[in-house]
Amino acid sequence: MTDLLARVHEVLPSVRRDLEALVRIPSVSADPARADQVQRSAEAVRDLLAAEGCETQIITAGGGPAVIAHKRSARADAPTVLLYAHHDVQPENDPAEWDTPPFEPTERGDRLYGRGAADDKAGVAAHLGALRILGDDLPVHVTVFVEGEEEVGSESLPAFLRDYAEQLSADVIVIADSGNWDIGTPALTTSLRGLVRADVEVRTLTHAVHSGMWGGLVPDALIALSRLIASLHDDAGDVAIAGLFAGPAADVDYPEERLRAESGANPGIEWIGTGSAVARLWTKPALSITGLDAPKVDGASNTLVPAARAKISLRIAPGDTTDNALARLREHCEKHVPWGAKLTFTPVDVGEATSIDATGPVYDAARAAFTEAWGGVEPIDMGVGGSIPFIAEFVDTFPNAKVLVTGVEDPDTRAHGANEGLHLGEFERVLHAEALLLRNLGQLPS
Repeated sequence: MTDLLARVHEVLPSVRRDLEALVRIPSVSADPARADQVQRSAEAVRDLLAAEGCETQIITAGGGPAVIAHKRSARADAPTVLLYAHHDVQPENDPAEWDTPPFEPTERGDRLYGRGAADDKAGVAAHLGALRILGDDLPVHVTVFVEGEEEVGSESLPAFLRDYAEQLSADVIVIADSGNWDIGTPALTTSLRGLVRADVEVRTLTHAVHSGMWGGLVPDALIALSRLIASLHDDAGDVAIAGLFAGPAADVDYPEERLRAESGANPGIEWIGTGSAVARLWTKPALSITGLDAPKVDGASNTLVPAARAKISLRIAPGDTTDNALARLREHCEKHVPWGAKLTFTPVDVGEATSIDATGPVYDAARAAFTEAWGGVEPIDMGVGGSIPFIAEFVDTFPNAKVLVTGVEDPDTRAHGANEGLHLGEFERVLHAEALLLRNLGQLPS
């Protein structure tokens, strides 16, 4: 494969320049004021793919502008591979938290920093690079699908996949929106947790009353909500909601020093839950309170709080369903709200979990490509504790396709946060691996 590696080295500078140009476009899909930048980003992606000989189009079907591109192999009976990424990015939030301007790609050490430098404009660049490496010697038919609303939940994606199923149909789907186990260790993502979010309000009074006059008899809503929240975990820190699914995890060691460094945990903090670290992170439910409405400490008066509200974020294990999890969460809250307080339970959004059976010739071809690109290091099968609900949409829409979830991120990428960065050495390996993968897939029996 030395000829292919030489080609990687040849095209890498131009691919990086194209990536940096994309990073300079603030395509923040969550900001309506930047809709023109999201459109500009889609047009830039379209033009880059067209320059590689693809037939391209931009489609807006109720959501952000998406790019669909096609390039056919000279071999008529070659398999079709769909390459997915997204060109929209998260907001940069407070620029003061960044060491360098978020939309000015900057190299420091072995990383390229900038919003979208990894998530997921590097995924776009990886697909672009694979096409550039292989050129006209394309061993498979390729469809590239670059979405423009992933960072705001891909709300229109299910309808989009149905409406454009014929254009997007493929034998293999490569989703470049995940990551690798560590610098120098590749991975295939084979499971992702799902997500259920709900707002709960606890009300004990029709209006605030004096805490001295009524305290000791009338419960205040904030204490009632606190007791409800406390009931969501047992003493060991496991989620205490009856009826949720938990499954086994891969036999992967997550060293304590890595856990401490990558999680940002304070020194001396104790981990919650039981079981292996990867089981707690990948294949067991997890619950967080991500928002709380209550009076501020500064300026608080001596009154009993009549109502308090919290946002519950429940990650569900692969093998569970959002319908089950939402019903069990509601039942738990109704059962454990204390002292006859009035509970209002409002579902916010859901995303299904995904589990992939990564066995068979396609996955063998992927593992061989990764092992070659990483210099003999075999990939591990990795779970992800976060949720990428759209993967389940691809699995449901194209049940006969083999789905490969790959990516360019590593444990220190800091996607969605300040100082998001792409490890440049890993990016080179990703380009090599994707070109090898397409070549390997083209060699499989028809």
